[in-house]
Amino acid sequence: MKFICTLITVSDINRSRDFYEHVLNQQVTADFGTNVTYRGDFSIHLASGFKQLIDNREIQQGGNNFELYFEYDDVEGMAGTLKEKGISFVHEVREQPWRQRVMRIYDPDMHIIEIGESMEYLILRLHNEGMAPEQVTAATKLPLEFVKSVIGKAGK
Repeated sequence: MKFICTLITVSDINRSRDFYEHVLNQQVTADFGTNVTYRGDFSIHLASGFKQLIDNREIQQGGNNFELYFEYDDVEGMAGTLKEKGISFVHEVREQPWRQRVMRIYDPDMHIIEIGESMEYLILRLHNEGMAPEQVTAATKLPLEFVKSVIGKAGK
């Protein structure tokens, strides 16, 4: 068995498309009208149509029980852009226990979207702040070999 993608239901396909394509800059890989797939293999599906596929069972939005995760290295810059667009935040930019900077927002249907800096960016940020590779590993719990590899590639 092979996992293919995550699908979330949305109440307004056009509003959600605008959010994912113009706010989060996601690229469409397949467009079936009421079901749209994006690069990274997640899909949005119009809830009313999806409900029929599951024998008219109730669909509940905004349960805070899962999230879609995206990486974007200028997290603070993106936070400013999202605030200007009136996006609702779960929380502002904060540092996770492993030192990664992240924020969480809601999409138009109250699905949680996490936006965090990549692990490579995190490694370089901490290294540029003066941490030795061993200190970066201790702070992030990332393997020392990976940390050294990222730092080495950046130095070339």
